[in-house]
Amino acid sequence: MSDTDVRDPGVGRNQRTLRDHNERLILTTLLRNGACAGSDVARRTGLSPQTVSVIMRGLEQDGLLSRGDPQRGRVGKPSIPMDLSPDGAYAVGLKIGRRSADLVLTDMIGGIKAERNLTYRYPMPEPILMFFQTGLAAFGDLLGAAFVGRIAGIGIAKPYEIWNWHDTIGAPADELAAWKTFDFVAAIADFSALPVFVENDATAASRAEQIYGVGRNWRDYAYFFVGSFIGGGVILNHSVFEGPTGNAGAFGSLPMRSSDGRDIQLIDTASLHLLESALVRAGHDPKVMWTQPQDWRAFDDIVAAWIDAAAEQIALASLMVCAVIDFEAIVIDGGFPDDVRDRLVARIAINLQKLDMRGLQAPAVVAGSIGPNARALGAAATPILSQFFLNSHGEQGA
Repeated sequence: MSDTDVRDPGVGRNQRTLRDHNERLILTTLLRNGACAGSDVARRTGLSPQTVSVIMRGLEQDGLLSRGDPQRGRVGKPSIPMDLSPDGAYAVGLKIGRRSADLVLTDMIGGIKAERNLTYRYPMPEPILMFFQTGLAAFGDLLGAAFVGRIAGIGIAKPYEIWNWHDTIGAPADELAAWKTFDFVAAIADFSALPVFVENDATAASRAEQIYGVGRNWRDYAYFFVGSFIGGGVILNHSVFEGPTGNAGAFGSLPMRSSDGRDIQLIDTASLHLLESALVRAGHDPKVMWTQPQDWRAFDDIVAAWIDAAAEQIALASLMVCAVIDFEAIVIDGGFPDDVRDRLVARIAINLQKLDMRGLQAPAVVAGSIGPNARALGAAATPILSQFFLNSHGEQGA
């Protein structure tokens, strides 16, 4: 699917009272399609050229849009493409994982301006809060007085009910139980007035792929993110579907069957914690899995065995989710090097072809394009979306 095939976010309304809607509509159109002349924006949105011109001029004055070079070669005046200005807004994203926390400062188009990383045996609220507070202050110093006021907010991506996974991640149950009562929003309010958005980590990753990655090429797809625990997201009509509790796409909880006939979940058969355990059994230090930049070639034989096992399980899970929703594609990404992702995707595609697909349309199996930073980047995208863009239904970002 080409760039021109990316669907537009909707049609506009010319009433003065809905200018905020129309501003968001124009910004969303540029986010999805890249730089466009005013006439192209008017055609895509259904707004009048005059309305588009007035709004884009105001957005440019606010620092949200930047001008490109005049495009010559057509009859009449050269057109001037307008695009989102990366420095128009910033956001902070925090990913809380089972083995590490990632903190990023992103610009308006998803570019990472700065990042920090913290590793640990298991996650605890207070050390992560201290890591976040220190990083937030450093990001403010980096932007300086002229731009720090453009930070739209803070997004936090964390696992759902992390305290229930103490056995799998090897953490004391009584210590991990601290997460039950810890309120990150209230804790951050003690030192920052920025709005805070909290969501499931895999949902955040799916949002990053949908906004900035290959997900823009698909209308409806299932997204799998293979981290310490595998998770996922559901994208319908170019929008992340969260469900009433924000836990839609909890693919890690899909029921599976162990080799000895026990009922288990996908999280027990296709997650990176299984690779980590295999490394420990082989005498390797598992910290190498999370060290940046990632390079897993030293234990490729163990990685290859994990890929074979995980691909079989994810292919079966893909079949299950496609039996519920007619997805165009299955997008696979995770916290691993690009070459590992590509090998896993290829094996999933092969295994899916071997399954009984009667009554179903086989989806495309596609490699994601964001990588390990997807959860933090998706978290940072949430305050940007909330303040500046529309979702696929023509509504203000959640």
